[in-house]
Amino acid sequence: MDQPHARFRFVDLFAGLGGFHVALNDLGGKGVFAAEWEPTLNKLYDHNFGITPWSDVNELDSDEIISQKVPDHEVLTAGFPCQPFSKAGVQLGFEHTLQGRLFFKVFDVLSVKRPRRLILENVPNILRHDGGRTAATIVAKLEELGYEVQVHRLSPHQFGIPQVRERAYFVGSLDGLDTFKWPTEFEGTTSIASVLHSDAAPSRDIHKQTLRAIDMWGDFLRRSPSNVKLPWFPIWSMEFRATYPYETTTPPNSWARSRPRELDGFTGSFGFPLERLSSEGQRELIPSHSRRDGDMEFPAWKQSFIRQNREFFLTNRKWIEPWLYEWQPWEFPSSFQKFEWNAQGGVRDIDAYVLQVRASGIRAKRPTTAPSLIAMTNTQVPILGARISPTGNRRYMTPGECAELQSLGGIDLPESDIHAYKALGNAVNASVVKAIAEPLLIGLDMSTQIAKSPQAA
Repeated sequence: MDQPHARFRFVDLFAGLGGFHVALNDLGGKGVFAAEWEPTLNKLYDHNFGITPWSDVNELDSDEIISQKVPDHEVLTAGFPCQPFSKAGVQLGFEHTLQGRLFFKVFDVLSVKRPRRLILENVPNILRHDGGRTAATIVAKLEELGYEVQVHRLSPHQFGIPQVRERAYFVGSLDGLDTFKWPTEFEGTTSIASVLHSDAAPSRDIHKQTLRAIDMWGDFLRRSPSNVKLPWFPIWSMEFRATYPYETTTPPNSWARSRPRELDGFTGSFGFPLERLSSEGQRELIPSHSRRDGDMEFPAWKQSFIRQNREFFLTNRKWIEPWLYEWQPWEFPSSFQKFEWNAQGGVRDIDAYVLQVRASGIRAKRPTTAPSLIAMTNTQVPILGARISPTGNRRYMTPGECAELQSLGGIDLPESDIHAYKALGNAVNASVVKAIAEPLLIGLDMSTQIAKSPQAA
């Protein structure tokens, strides 16, 4: 994938699978340096792009080393670690012992090598983290080096790719951004069918308990009368029949004061009585979202969800009670007891949707887009319902199909599916980067200078 007559040279920090490389190579750039600490991805980057990445950016620990080891370049890209800023992580930000401060390694390279353009990518929560101070710090540090900076949120589905995955992008230029415009959105419709492979064979089966939970919620949809509007809020079936207090007080409040008898006469999950039980006995029968120590009162959003679920049950008890009796959802793990219906007005056939098993429940989405790929776990890989699967059976999306969601269908992936899913969940979408980079790189054709430079030889 080398460019013999490159328009510009680029550096790819925290490179992962190489989404930035794919995008900039397509625009006529030549990769001259990359950094990736994960051994499998380090070797794979070399295999895919012919560049052996630097392993640990922390070893670029002085201006002298950076000057010697990092070649001259016109564009720097970095998808610096997002976990310190993500909602799924602990959100420690720059206080994150190692990962949170890796942005400053990007800053160090920029300050020594002075590339004319930069593109940084991170989770959208970085813009809200610490009251917006984290993003403000990043922008201020870049401006300190002379870069004019703009920040914008973009998702692949805005470019015709069937994945909703919003990310924050920082672009910077030493030449100003007067002529730069963020790419315009795709105005058509998307379909997950565009990335599915008809001959794909899933390498792992869906667990029997997961299939049974999908069947359970599929039956819930079938039983629901057509004139009943399904909830827009998460369905928490453990609140069906429950009566424990949640507005003026909470179960943890009673336990903290060693007064479990205050819950006598109330019921917990699915209506199991709390009468005469110890605090520990009651705890086992209270939903996980309502038994955390220290929750002396619940936030308004949680009170609202509990209230809405109980009201929905009481209004629809006639058909929900037989469903509870047949499926006994209390026998399932907590995450399977919850359901998110993201298809209001759609056909009530669970196999017509893209499914995802999350801690917040089984989520059903219209097949226009796939859920956002997540790096932290392979259990949240999207599941295709039987009616939208090319095989006619429920199956996980394959790594190759997930690569298409990241516009990385032309590169080799890790051999292990688990590693492939994780890497794709961390990857930057190559098409989104290309759409951003194209207007950013206007006026940056350096092919003549590159050809004459000693490092190009």
